[in-house]
Amino acid sequence: MPDYIDFVNHPKTCEPDDFWGQVKRTINGKTVSEDQIEMIVKACTTGLAIDPNDRLLDLCCGNGALSKRIFSECAGGTGVDSSESLIAIARQYFEIEGRERYFLDDVLAYAQTERQPEQYTKAMCYGSIQYIPTDILTETFATLHRRFVNIKKVFIGNVPDRDRAPIFYADRPYDEELMSNPRAALGIWWQQEALTRMLKDTGWNATISLMPPAYYCAHYRYDVLLTRN
Repeated sequence: MPDYIDFVNHPKTCEPDDFWGQVKRTINGKTVSEDQIEMIVKACTTGLAIDPNDRLLDLCCGNGALSKRIFSECAGGTGVDSSESLIAIARQYFEIEGRERYFLDDVLAYAQTERQPEQYTKAMCYGSIQYIPTDILTETFATLHRRFVNIKKVFIGNVPDRDRAPIFYADRPYDEELMSNPRAALGIWWQQEALTRMLKDTGWNATISLMPPAYYCAHYRYDVLLTRN
């Protein structure tokens, strides 16, 4: 496993239709199976209690492959990501004019400048918050709470659990400093209590949940469901 991910160039090393490989949803370099993707989709839609009338905001949407699965369960939505190559893929393969759109932007900048924040009723950020510096992450969720007043639930998925790092690394050595670096291969490993406390300070109640044991990352990752205070 490399110590750092090249977020700019990695998608370019994958085939154009290797959507899960482009966003590193892999096991030992091989794309995860469809049943794993279905578990992710079920966790998101169930956690958010997705309704056909919902309009979803997907922060750090990557190439839109997962966004598309969730958007199909509701009235559509918007994906935002800072990777030019991933947004280009999302626009080419998944964008539907008037229903599903993808923006190239920093998530905090988008949250601060969206002209119609009231249009969204739910939000998600899957497999990505660990790559956002803590100060930016804090301000992003505070802004989401303040400006996006109709968003009642936010699903945060696949967060590396700092307390379970020894389970993941087993007998391998690991670098505590690297685990606090958002540019590292697995980003910031968040203790559950620390993350829920930070999110509470931004205005959200946070509830931790775990994926089924059959999920390939269940032994060292967790999900968080946010609701308004």
